[in-house]
Amino acid sequence: MSEIAQKPPVAAIATPVGEGGIAVIRVSGRKAIEKVQGCFKGKDLTRADSHTVHFGKIVKKDGRVVDEVLATVFRSPKSYTGEDTVEISCHGGVLVTQAVLESVLEQGIRSAEPGEFTQRAFLNGKLDLDQAEAVADLIHAKSIKAVDAAHQQLEGRLGKHIKTFRQQIIDATAMVELELDFIEEDVEFANKEQLRKLLSELTDEIGRLLDTYETGRLVKDGVKTVFIGRPNAGKSTLLNTLVGTERAIVTEIAGTTRDTIDADWSYDGLLFKLIDTAGLRETEDVIEAEGVKRSRKAFEQADLVVYLKDLSLPLNSDERNEIAGFQKRAAETPFLLVGTKLDLQYTPGSGEDTPYHRGSPGTQTSETIDERLHYDLKISALEEQNIGSLKKLMKQRALENKDYDASSLLVTSSRHRDALQKARENIERAIGALDQGMTGDFLSIDLRAALKELGTITGEITNEHVLDSIFSRFCIGK
Repeated sequence: MSEIAQKPPVAAIATPVGEGGIAVIRVSGRKAIEKVQGCFKGKDLTRADSHTVHFGKIVKKDGRVVDEVLATVFRSPKSYTGEDTVEISCHGGVLVTQAVLESVLEQGIRSAEPGEFTQRAFLNGKLDLDQAEAVADLIHAKSIKAVDAAHQQLEGRLGKHIKTFRQQIIDATAMVELELDFIEEDVEFANKEQLRKLLSELTDEIGRLLDTYETGRLVKDGVKTVFIGRPNAGKSTLLNTLVGTERAIVTEIAGTTRDTIDADWSYDGLLFKLIDTAGLRETEDVIEAEGVKRSRKAFEQADLVVYLKDLSLPLNSDERNEIAGFQKRAAETPFLLVGTKLDLQYTPGSGEDTPYHRGSPGTQTSETIDERLHYDLKISALEEQNIGSLKKLMKQRALENKDYDASSLLVTSSRHRDALQKARENIERAIGALDQGMTGDFLSIDLRAALKELGTITGEITNEHVLDSIFSRFCIGK
């Protein structure tokens, strides 16, 4: 690695704000060690070896002791950022941590911007850009599978594939452009059939990576799961049962839920973003009508739709048509039809005065009207009947027809997906030019465009706006 040009030092609290046993203040940049020494009373940090820890005190300019701390020294280039770095471990707590940071800033050190430490690590060649993005994904991960996906990217698995793709294109481009230099001598350096085979295989490999994006998106962002159905079908009760808290208000009054209610729920390592919606019905209530409108919008954006049918009420033709309509509009979106209130299931012939027949769980007869529908599952959220089966079914349907394995490399970023798509399109154009017998200069233009797109993933080709967008997602201190 070439010598690192260190920027002026910056400092920030690297641990979450709040009460705790220990907090860490990170300082990195040119003369960071010397600057920290100005407020550190203890061993001379400027003479300390790299990767050593030293006990001391942080003091204000007037000599007043702020806190007893441990200072860990990392000398360039063997640090997270590649620059000289000091990490100060002090007692946790909002006031004492802030006081230590202020003492450090008094030494002429600037407060770090969001993601600035990781950005410096990228600029200093400690991380590829896709690995830097994985750091943010790891921090923000809300499920075990999202953590696994971020770890794979942080380990450089995606970058390794991209660099292999780029090298193949570089080799092909070099042969094409070398041939252009000897065009008058009619010398052929690139075997057209071999070149076409190479480029075709490359588009296939990029295509296989792109095929993982939909699964990667669900793993990273969560499965947007929408509960829909008539008022009082048990949507709010089911949401509360799954998340284990009274997240949504539940009453016997139809129309209690007026707006969509979101809640995160993890099952078997996969995040589900549960959305409870207003009951579907015609209403003159302006607020409830807006809630129904938002319910339909949530349905259109769902990754998984769960329609809940109240089994304590007989099925009528309007509701049957409504269910059929939602199933049709769901198209390729996974759709579950779930019967609720299984403990109160309606049974024809139980008497006109007793429309809500309480039978034994799962009671059914050949005359049951709801048998006209094919239910994926029947449950009672209140009695927690078949809830375990529902959880398994939700995960199964969410990942249905998606090639997912815990060890699979997943593309989780829309930025990476877009770059891969554009790269593949450019390679396909190059193949088209090759098939049409066009000269090497046309092939070279498309191949170089593909190289540029792939380079934006790992950061070999960057622009300031992309970097600002990526690192603005980071927390201060990372």
